[in-house]
Amino acid sequence: MLDEDLERDGYVVVPDVLNDGDIDAVRAALAPELAKGYRGRNPFEGHRTQRAYCLVAKSRAFDRLILDPSILDLCERVLGPNFLLTATLAIKLEPGETAQDFHTDDGFYRVPRPRPAISLSTLWAIDDFTEQNGATLVHPGSHRWGDERPTNLRAAVPTTMRAGSVLVYLGTLVHAGGANRSATDRLGISIQYATAWARQQENFMMALGVDGARGVPERLQELIGYSIHPPFMGMIDGRHPKKLLT
Repeated sequence: MLDEDLERDGYVVVPDVLNDGDIDAVRAALAPELAKGYRGRNPFEGHRTQRAYCLVAKSRAFDRLILDPSILDLCERVLGPNFLLTATLAIKLEPGETAQDFHTDDGFYRVPRPRPAISLSTLWAIDDFTEQNGATLVHPGSHRWGDERPTNLRAAVPTTMRAGSVLVYLGTLVHAGGANRSATDRLGISIQYATAWARQQENFMMALGVDGARGVPERLQELIGYSIHPPFMGMIDGRHPKKLLT
């Protein structure tokens, strides 16, 4: 069912994946980062939006989201073997934030459209996502558009969901963060994956360092880059990069 919805619409909402303990752990891990009070530097990041990047290097509380088995299985089917983690960030829309410009998550890979997705994105709802607080807006079917967007667009659809749910969408889907017209925050965690040959957005190996990488789960080591895409993409001195961790 997930695959069918993703193929047809370019996105799917999976309800109630995280439990209360998972959500509380994420909030606690994010608290020190959000306490810094940094806001976006431009309208795309959001002047009334707090963002925390490279969550892999911040806390192991995010591993539950990154390594969700059903998501990793879906990534394998969409992106192929040896896919990588490419971005891990928190996005907290505060009251008064305006809507983003519509965009795609894999637009910086300069490959003509229409084409298969080079990345797969997940947006985990830590708060309820509502039409009032900025639920992500999507254009269903836009993952099939070419480089020129249609001019007769119907209204975008808000992806409302309960806390603990996850929005999964193709990197080719046209979408945007909604405007927060409510009196409360809207917190989400964006975890993105990319096909094996694509350059990652975040440099996890440098952020963690070799010693830091030794302390993360083995599957996460592979996702951040301690892996090989045959025959030898990712090698170090002709050897598997995991040998650095032993």
